[in-house]
Amino acid sequence: MSKHKRIDVHQHIVPSFWADALPSHGGDPSGWSCPAWSEDSALAYMDSVQIETGILSLTAPSIKGWNGQAKLDMARKVNEYTANVVAHHPTRFGNFATLPLPDVDGSLAEINYALDVLKADGVVILSNYNGTYLGDSAFDQVWAELDRRKAVVFIHPTQPPMDPLAGVPGPMIDYPFDTTRTAVHMLLNGVLSRYPNVRIILSHAGGFVPYAAQRVAEVSAMMHQDVTPESVLEQLKSFYFDTALSSPSALPSLVAFARPDRLLFGSDFPYASAKVAATFTAYQDTSTYLSPELHHALDRNNALALFPRLANGR
Repeated sequence: MSKHKRIDVHQHIVPSFWADALPSHGGDPSGWSCPAWSEDSALAYMDSVQIETGILSLTAPSIKGWNGQAKLDMARKVNEYTANVVAHHPTRFGNFATLPLPDVDGSLAEINYALDVLKADGVVILSNYNGTYLGDSAFDQVWAELDRRKAVVFIHPTQPPMDPLAGVPGPMIDYPFDTTRTAVHMLLNGVLSRYPNVRIILSHAGGFVPYAAQRVAEVSAMMHQDVTPESVLEQLKSFYFDTALSSPSALPSLVAFARPDRLLFGSDFPYASAKVAATFTAYQDTSTYLSPELHHALDRNNALALFPRLANGR
């Protein structure tokens, strides 16, 4: 493996049984289609851009279209399938387990199974569930359990409760918006302050969070007398941020805002094709805003603090 040895925290798995069943369970409201995926194609892509390990997750709309026991069964099937891939290649892949939210009891059971039995590296949660955002009190029990475990939580955006604009698929612009929306909702509803032990990763450079952070901080202080802009900014800086599909113009804002130890590499493969994902990686590799030390931390070292099992590499 090359000098970069990147750890990719934003890489997706596409189980064929899930992709085949998705159209009969509501399809993908964002207007995106499921790409082909295999272990071999993922490894070939990873080697081409010097990724040593990819942490796999099921992308939006995940299992939102399933209901009742069928939702629980599909979450378990996806998690066991992903765990089996990791077992075949333990240093090349990781697993963010899927939760059957908004079923809280089912999600608590799946957290226990995924983290204790399957030894998943964390969990993936969507930015909203049927229009309920992650700061809602309905999810407090889930956050409390994840906090108790000091779990890594990867928040992946999904379609907000609105129709995509004609000809503008959700992943293009609605997804970064929904990441920002749920992050601010969590902040204002006290999730970040009540559950400080959860390590939370925001996708795609945090959506618009770095760009709009000062605006959020100042308006929050106007709304609440016991809040200062400085305290809001500190809470927003507690997030981790992956670089998946982060344009050259986004990187300066991200680097200026985020804590240096909270930057993580992301690709969004295979929903971002190998060519597109490699283009964004090249933007990052040639950015003048990343010092060699920060670049290495972003590529690998920061992720090792979250996933110490990967420290020895291959």
